[in-house]
Amino acid sequence: MQDEDRMIEIEIKLTRQEDLLDALNQTVYRQQKELASLHTLVQDLTRQMREMLQKQDGQGRSLADERPPHY
Repeated sequence: MQDEDRMIEIEIKLTRQEDLLDALNQTVYRQQKELASLHTLVQDLTRQMREMLQKQDGQGRSLADERPPHY
């Protein structure tokens, strides 16, 4: 009877480990999706900031149309 009890205990532990592994995999998957989304958001914000900085000098004037200081 001890061998059968040991097998049952091992099967229970294995089942719990499989459940834990599935839960961890789901967590990693969700975090990877969120990380990819945040990465895309940061890239978009960086692009928008660069575009804004190229267009304005803080006073609404275009830097491309600004006269150089020696004029």
